[in-house]
Amino acid sequence: MAEVHAHGVDQLCGEGERVYAAALKAGRIDRAAAAGAPCLVELALLSPDPEDTAWLVPEPPGEVVARLLRGLRDELGQSQARAVALTRLAERYTGLDIDTDAPSAGAGIRVLEGKPRIREAIAEASDACMIEHLAVQPGGVRRESVLNDALPLALIMAARGVKMQTLYTHAARHGQGLYEYLERMGGAAEVRTLDEVIERLLIFDRKVAFVPATEDRTVALELRHPGLVQFLAIVFERLWRLGHPLEAPLAAGSGIEGITRREQAIAALLAEGYTDGEVAQRLGINVRTARHHIRKLSEALGAVSRAQLGVRIAQNGLDSPPRPTTEDDPPAPAHQVRPDTP
Repeated sequence: MAEVHAHGVDQLCGEGERVYAAALKAGRIDRAAAAGAPCLVELALLSPDPEDTAWLVPEPPGEVVARLLRGLRDELGQSQARAVALTRLAERYTGLDIDTDAPSAGAGIRVLEGKPRIREAIAEASDACMIEHLAVQPGGVRRESVLNDALPLALIMAARGVKMQTLYTHAARHGQGLYEYLERMGGAAEVRTLDEVIERLLIFDRKVAFVPATEDRTVALELRHPGLVQFLAIVFERLWRLGHPLEAPLAAGSGIEGITRREQAIAALLAEGYTDGEVAQRLGINVRTARHHIRKLSEALGAVSRAQLGVRIAQNGLDSPPRPTTEDDPPAPAHQVRPDTP
C-alpha cells in the first residue's frame, strides 16, 4: 500500500523536498526515483515528461506558487467583499432592535465611507489617545505636504506623553521630508523600516484600530472589538521586531555578487508569484524601477526567461526575504509618525 503524504506545498515532507530539489537541478527525474514522494505528482510539482512518460519534469517554483496564490487571492478578495457587505448591513440596522440592551450584530466594527468621515473618526481617536499610537504606512516616499498636515495632531499626542511607533517600507528612507518631520517631532516618536509591510494600519491605545476596506482607501473599518484590536497589535509588534531602525544602515547586498538587498526582496516576491506591479506596490517603488531591478536580477542569475528566473531564484536560495534586524543591530532612534487615513 502506497504511503500517504498529507500535506500542502508549503509543508513538503523530507522525501518530497529531496526529490523535488533533485528534479530541479537535473531538469527531470526518473519516475521510479520519485516513487517515495507521490505527493509531488498530487501537488503538481512533478508531471510526466511528454516525450517519455517514464520521466517526470518539475514545475518551476515561481509558477507553482503563482498558481496557488491566484486561487488564494480570489478567496481573500471574496471574503473581504463579503465582510464589508455584512458590516454595512449591520450598521444600517443598528439601533432598530426592540431590545435596546441586546448587543448589536455590528458591535465592535463600524464601516466608514468617504475620506472626510474617515479623517474625522481618526481625529477623534487621536484626541482620546493617552498612552500609545502604533501605525503601519505602506508605499514609498511620504510627501512633505502630507507629513506637514499630520504634524500638529502628532505633536498634540506627543505633548500628552503618547508613545508613537511607525513602520514604513525601506523606500521611505529616500524622502528628506520624513527626516525633517521627525526632527520637528523632537524625538517623540520611533520609526523602523522593512522591505515590505502590510496594508495601512492605525492603532490607538490598543482600544481602537483603523484598516482600509477598499483598495482606494475611500472605505475603512473602525475596529473596537478587543480581540481584533489585540490581534492587530500583536501583528504590529512582530513586524516591529523585524524592522530596521531608520538611522541604522541597511545591509548593502544579498551576499551574491551582483545582487543587491532590494533585488533579493524582489526575488522573494517573484518566487511567491507576484506580478511586476504587485512587487512595486509592496516595496513602495514604481513599476519601472521594479522592472529595472528584475532585469538586473535576471542578468546576475543568467536567466533568459521569467520561468528560468524562478528556478534560478530557488536554486540560489533567494526565495526568502532578506535577513531581518537582529538583537545585534543598533537600537532604534527616537523618531516617528503621523496618524493618517487608512
